[in-house]
Amino acid sequence: MHVEGTPSTAPDPAATGEPATAEQAVARALGLLRGPGSGTGRTLLGLAGPPAAGKSALARLLIDEVNHREGPDTAAYLPLDGFHLSNAQLDRLDLRPRKGAPETFDARGYLALLQRVATDRFHEVYAPDFDRTLDEPVAARHLIHPHTRLVVTEGNYLAAPTTPWTDARALLRELWYVDADEKTRDARLLARHTAGGQDRTAARRRVDGNDGPNAAYVATTRAACDWVVRPGEFASVHQSA
Repeated sequence: MHVEGTPSTAPDPAATGEPATAEQAVARALGLLRGPGSGTGRTLLGLAGPPAAGKSALARLLIDEVNHREGPDTAAYLPLDGFHLSNAQLDRLDLRPRKGAPETFDARGYLALLQRVATDRFHEVYAPDFDRTLDEPVAARHLIHPHTRLVVTEGNYLAAPTTPWTDARALLRELWYVDADEKTRDARLLARHTAGGQDRTAARRRVDGNDGPNAAYVATTRAACDWVVRPGEFASVHQSA
């Protein structure tokens, strides 16, 4: 459940003017498990931010580090990208050119799974993913165990001010905004789309005509987040554990 102003031992990089370090992000995630209000329930941590800001990379790092320090399967992953509508549905709705926009996700399906994760501590829960090679969502790639205490969920629109995103937001203990400069994101998006089979002209058109407007919308939701992280290229921090 979202708690405004949850205390943390990790400083806010937006307040200090310095980029967050991997260790600061891990310390804050661990603080959610160990601090006031953690209890014995399951904690949901959200990562919002524009396309190609580094949300999935940060999520994987947090999960890896929490599991390294707290034990296997303490943390698990639930990406919003698993709730992309299939290409067949996008074609049916004439939304293929807008793939990645809010209306191209099964947002209510995402909310339903998030609600189950928040309340069901007795059964294994499977979560879908998005396969960039197939360019399609795939079922049950991720597993949340009954003893999992931290679930990291990430996606562009977790801080959006409309339903059902606001209902999903209410289930999160904290929501972080993952930021990256536009030049870095632009290069990552071009590489992503060309790796997916588009030529550079088509990739450029997709970035400018779709990813850019989506990112501009996501930027308007930044103030609704609890913490701003500018992760850059985080590496494992096992050595400093």
